[in-house]
Amino acid sequence: MTFEERVKRLEEIVAKIDEENTGLEEANKLFAEGVEICKNCFKELNESKRQINVLQEELGNLVEKPLE
Repeated sequence: MTFEERVKRLEEIVAKIDEENTGLEEANKLFAEGVEICKNCFKELNESKRQINVLQEELGNLVEKPLE
């Protein structure tokens, strides 16, 4: 799943939880799914941030280095 697809799924989860007819058990399952999706999004954002930092350190070269 791409980052954009995960964000879209989070939006769907929020909308479903907000519905009046969503039961507590289903809302709890959706919330747990949302938490896992958020974890993956934060992981991907942090990785992107590290890659940007590496590129910035290269200044004029802008050569991407493998991350350790």
